[in-house]
Amino acid sequence: MLSLWRNRTYRRLFTGHAVALTGTGLATVALSLLAYDLAGDRASAVLGTALAIKMIAYVAIAPVACAAARRIPRRTLLIATDLVRAAIALCLPFVTEIWQIHLLIFLLQSASAAFTPAFQATIPALFPAERDYTRALSMTRLAYDLESLFSPALAAALLTLVSYDWLFAGTTLGFLASAALILSTVLPGPGPAADRNAAVRAGASHGVRLFWSAPRLRALLALHLAVAAAGAIVFVNTVVLVQGHLGRPASAVSLALGAYGAGSMLTALLLPRLLRRFADRAVMLPAAFALPVVLAGVGALTSAAPGPWSWPALLTAWAAIGAAGSAVLTPGGRLIRGCASDAELPAAFAAQFSLSHGCWLLTYPLAGWLAAGAGLPVTAAVLGAVSLGAATAALLVWPTAAPRPAVRQPA
Repeated sequence: MLSLWRNRTYRRLFTGHAVALTGTGLATVALSLLAYDLAGDRASAVLGTALAIKMIAYVAIAPVACAAARRIPRRTLLIATDLVRAAIALCLPFVTEIWQIHLLIFLLQSASAAFTPAFQATIPALFPAERDYTRALSMTRLAYDLESLFSPALAAALLTLVSYDWLFAGTTLGFLASAALILSTVLPGPGPAADRNAAVRAGASHGVRLFWSAPRLRALLALHLAVAAAGAIVFVNTVVLVQGHLGRPASAVSLALGAYGAGSMLTALLLPRLLRRFADRAVMLPAAFALPVVLAGVGALTSAAPGPWSWPALLTAWAAIGAAGSAVLTPGGRLIRGCASDAELPAAFAAQFSLSHGCWLLTYPLAGWLAAGAGLPVTAAVLGAVSLGAATAALLVWPTAAPRPAVRQPA
């Protein structure tokens, strides 16, 4: 992967994105603790609703952002969204009511919904060779894992010195640093394939039609639902499980989220070598079927009285969910790239962004409100059933003879 760093544009773009995600991870920890302060044992319901609002912003804004990206220079769009996110994060320490959390989360994630598809659509232009693009996907996945590994560890260290309100200041600094790095970078423009008819081909509706027309992409959408069902219990219920069920301190919330990120990061590092030996289908489907098995274990963990084994078991389960989720999601860009032309890539990634986050829109409130109303064991059982059903659907939809994604040459 060291060869990727010879590309100056990718190096700066990746670093800026990683710094922004580190700040986002600090906000995730701080938001969980803020919700627990405001709502106590009903923090799961507050977080579930807040994260559902986040997904509504993603689903609604990404298609609009796709259209805007065709008219606004990509670098300008990325920098503007970073600055907007920095301003909103600066407001989060002053929240005193639950509705304020919901409003600010919607605004913050609306800006993120504009940033992410533009960032994803830039990477194929930087690495036209499939092998380099696969490595870039894994490195990009590592950047996302910083939100789940390094950020919680940093948050745990900072919480020994300051209150969680100060973590939001770290979020603001992360977005500002990202904007500065992108400002110093020259990003590639549309290639020759993006002719005057590209606006029609790159429309968000075309991206959705592309997903429904390709069996591999329909399977990818089902796999996103399987991952969302397992991931929702991590992001929504960790604070209640750790502080309420296990009676551990606030810093343990960071450690639990860090275990999830550690599993995801380790898998992302191993995937390039694994994908050279096995087809995408042979890697992604077994990982998806591992998720309901882990959720069954989480159900048993939350049903039993806490014991000395409970904390290591939770860390192991969260690491396993992170590892399986990374094995499912990281190769997804390869499938999209193999099913879309160069001109269609922005629309395809925007559609994937909206459709995949629609899965989280279903599972986040399900995890939050079920935990608040029926308890954690029922929540784990229901989400496990959703994950199993989605993995089975992907198995049935994805043909066994599906070819590997085609290598695309520069336009």
